[in-house]
Amino acid sequence: MSGNIQLLTDTLEHAKSENRAALIAYLPAGFPTVDGGIEAIKAAFDGGADVVEVGLPHSDPVLDGPVIQTADDIALRGGVKIADVMRTVREAHEATGKPVLVMTYWNPIDRYGIERFTAELAEAGGAGCILPDLPVQESAVWREHAEKHGLATVFVVAPSSKDERLATITRAGSGFVYAASLMGVTGTRESVGEQAADLVRRTRATSELPVCVGLGVSNADQAAEVASFADGVIVGSAFVKRMLDADDHAAGVAAVRELAGELARGVRRSATVS
Repeated sequence: MSGNIQLLTDTLEHAKSENRAALIAYLPAGFPTVDGGIEAIKAAFDGGADVVEVGLPHSDPVLDGPVIQTADDIALRGGVKIADVMRTVREAHEATGKPVLVMTYWNPIDRYGIERFTAELAEAGGAGCILPDLPVQESAVWREHAEKHGLATVFVVAPSSKDERLATITRAGSGFVYAASLMGVTGTRESVGEQAADLVRRTRATSELPVCVGLGVSNADQAAEVASFADGVIVGSAFVKRMLDADDHAAGVAAVRELAGELARGVRRSATVS
């Protein structure tokens, strides 16, 4: 069975045809439980997310700040397994028909087996993987299997990336490019800053892939700001924080749906901002 890279491409192109950026939400699998996490992801889609990244909880999440680390810890203590991540992808995609990616560090895939992981992700209807710590120069075997199974390989670029390095990364990637808006870990910020706009400009000079910006976006105003210069707006910590701060699971799911709606309106506002 082939994965859904084409669905991801079509979804991003559809957002562009509407003169707006796509809204990409992130939520970890198994948080607060496997069933609860699936419900939260469906709520994000219901609220207006175009794409969802399902986080594969990891004990050493070098890119993630304290909010996502807390959620990962809850998921890991709950016993979440890669099979649960695949189930999350499958049920979220089947319920919505929308593209679902996995965001994961390399070690769990390496231990699980590249062929096994890519085959199961494709069978679950996944659109691809975001791999923040896989060096491009060591990614050939992964990319071979991902391409065979119709999965996108999304790499992360940062403001510190030189132009030559950007070109190397974008040549190897597919689906879209994940542009980290600033140096540091995930989390909400008061301002996304000019670094992100410059990084998007430099990345676009090397590739025709959509460039989606993450790290720091937490409200509709920031979403509109980023959407004025990026192809996609990625939001993670703000969704997870809504879940953590809620009085109960039902309130958390409702808060995720509400935030997705606010952010969806924000990315649509960008057409008048730009």
